Amino acid sequence: MSESSDTRTKTLNFNVGVLGHVDSGKTSLARALSSTASTAAFDKNPQSRERGITLDLGFSSFTVDLPDHLRDSVGKQPYDSLQFTLVDCPGHASLIRTIIGGAQIIDLMMLVVDVVKGVQTQTAECLLIGELTCPRMVVVLNKIDLLPPNKRQSAIEKMTKRLHKTLESTRFKDCPVIAVAAKPGGPEAPDTEEPQGVPQLIELLKKQTYLPKRDPGGDLLMAVDHCFSIRGQGTVMTGTILQGSLAINDTVEIPVLKVTKKIKSVQMFRKPVSGAMQGDRVGVCVTQFDPKLLERGVVCTPESLRTLFAAVISVRKIGYFKGSLSTRAKFHITVGHETVMAKVTFFGLPPAGASEPPPDSKPPPSEPCSLETPFTFDKEYFYQDEYVTGQGEGSLGPDPEQWALLEFERPVTCPSLCLVIGSKLDTDIHANACRLAFQGRLLQGFEDKNYAETDLPRLRIYKTKHKEGQVERVTDDYTVIGRSLFKKETNLQLFVGLKVTLSTGETGVIEGGFGQSGKFKIRIQGQCLQPLD
Repeated sequence: MSESSDTRTKTLNFNVGVLGHVDSGKTSLARALSSTASTAAFDKNPQSRERGITLDLGFSSFTVDLPDHLRDSVGKQPYDSLQFTLVDCPGHASLIRTIIGGAQIIDLMMLVVDVVKGVQTQTAECLLIGELTCPRMVVVLNKIDLLPPNKRQSAIEKMTKRLHKTLESTRFKDCPVIAVAAKPGGPEAPDTEEPQGVPQLIELLKKQTYLPKRDPGGDLLMAVDHCFSIRGQGTVMTGTILQGSLAINDTVEIPVLKVTKKIKSVQMFRKPVSGAMQGDRVGVCVTQFDPKLLERGVVCTPESLRTLFAAVISVRKIGYFKGSLSTRAKFHITVGHETVMAKVTFFGLPPAGASEPPPDSKPPPSEPCSLETPFTFDKEYFYQDEYVTGQGEGSLGPDPEQWALLEFERPVTCPSLCLVIGSKLDTDIHANACRLAFQGRLLQGFEDKNYAETDLPRLRIYKTKHKEGQVERVTDDYTVIGRSLFKKETNLQLFVGLKVTLSTGETGVIEGGFGQSGKFKIRIQGQCLQPLD
């Protein structure tokens, strides 16, 4: 197996996501770029062929000599070639969940824009997904063959300027823009016409590559996008390794089916290898497994993934989402490689000037949380009717730190600390509106089906209540007797220590009951009472 091992170490795999609006020509571009197509490439789905759009993630690749800037940075790694794996993501609006699933495995994004139509609704959504998941981007202006030759250059320059303005406030400010015609004459045109600008695009992609951080350690997590059988050999699962590594004879788990299988052989773009690691695109062969049971999903180290009924996440609203984010509303939650409906409850730190939570017994022991985020079970949090945006005058400040409890309609299987995106995918796909609502990281998962009884009591979220009563009389400079706040039978000991504000501005706390009729005594703090006229 030394030769196949050598094959693996000599080729560096670099995943490029090809995203953009439907009909912008992503698949034609991937086809023009690719020399080696994998089993999943160019959309074998018959429905998609009829409609001429991509319905699932397609993968293809091409290999170039390792660029000099990478040769200098690889150190002891003996790479001599660079393989671009193109992840052709669907652009149709209703398929946004597939894009999110694919976006988590890419090193660089190619945003394909129709040079005639410019940025459209789904182009903007793809850009947002790129911002959440990807460090670098190249914009490809496609279909330049549709522009009149005498006006072509000025139209390209105008669109480039407009795109740079759009990208100004994003992490992709000043990213390169290149013009091409991936399929001159359109999809129906004969293949005799050469694509325009593709060699220049390949050179640009080479310049944009970097050495992705690849770690073979830790548990295996592989995103599987296709599964099929080969007579006499077994079932092949093709996908991309998101973390960890795998090798022949390893045992892997298919968590959604709760079955484990032994790896019989491994291939990378039809070449046998002894193993593969994070970032690699592979085909893994196992035996005695029906491929119909797993079309998309994840494969992992046995017992390394958790199945969750609810979760706590950090949360940030996506600026382009126009609606409010309300507690108790339902959102489509994309987590790991699944999208599921969930009820959302927002909570945060007590706002400045809010009443302190009522005194309570000792908090439960702190739960370890493996991020720098301050979420922990021994803090008390403030219930929010909706996500709070901005602070200070004009609400132009940053959003305060906030969290959300997600209660899933069906259990989801995912790794810890994974990206979470909340969307309103039921919004009209033709409406000119961003459907991505919020994003965050999974911080704490609840694996017990009865989490509402077993786990939620540890999550200490409180609401403030406001009640008005009347002053019965003032007994001295620091004491007031109040009435009409509690019923006669109320146990006033529960309210001792709560804050009271008088209409004249003084503040005090409830000291206890006064008599038997629900009256109570207030102790004024720090200053004596103003005389009542």
